[in-house]
Amino acid sequence: MDNGKEYQANVVWSDSDLDLSIIKINVKGLTYATLGNSDNIKVGEKVYAIGNPIGFEFQRTVTSGIISAKDRTIKIEEEEKTSYMEDLIQTDATINPGNSGGPLIDINGQVIGINSIKIESAEAIGFAIPINIVKPIIQSYQETEQFQEASIGIFSYDKNVIPYLDSKLTFENGIYVVEVIKNGPAELAGIQETDIITQIDGVVLNKMSELRKYIYTKKPGDEVNLVIQRRSGTKNVKVVLGKR
Repeated sequence: MDNGKEYQANVVWSDSDLDLSIIKINVKGLTYATLGNSDNIKVGEKVYAIGNPIGFEFQRTVTSGIISAKDRTIKIEEEEKTSYMEDLIQTDATINPGNSGGPLIDINGQVIGINSIKIESAEAIGFAIPINIVKPIIQSYQETEQFQEASIGIFSYDKNVIPYLDSKLTFENGIYVVEVIKNGPAELAGIQETDIITQIDGVVLNKMSELRKYIYTKKPGDEVNLVIQRRSGTKNVKVVLGKR
């Protein structure tokens, strides 16, 4: 801590797809950051990034910039595997190795994102995970001191990722299912690869983050109703969520 004290922390939640985790220390009376609303951010808005760039020697460095874009998708290739990080906040506030996990804050000092990654081949192109994605998880820990993560059992992409996968495929709204986990809730309910999920319990979906945030509000065993599109037409599918 900034007063020189050290504490043992425990990982209480993590998600490799988001490249994010939550850790907890057993101490009371700390001043905590106020979380903002990342759904209301605007391009051109002033922001500040805080972190430890390069290493501990430059701890708690503050850089400033603007929100350069919203809902960005970036392609990541590691260890001969390709994945995509979606719905990111793009900023030109300087982010370097060591900034990851630090807050991206607005002019009111509220956290609107969590600094995550930068483009090494370009200057002033960094990305943060929107804070609203993890709010349901934090709320669950505040209320019950635990979080039972539900799973629908699919990997899906936003429609703006589709040109990377199939330049001929287009659709108006929804998220595209690229993989259905074997024996998972989605497969048991009859969901297939290449299905397009347009709604969940009446909530219209356009981004994977919208599905993720909604699932985070549910518990294993809850039932959700999906509207999907496939070549044979539109279907309503009920899915009983599993435990991740």
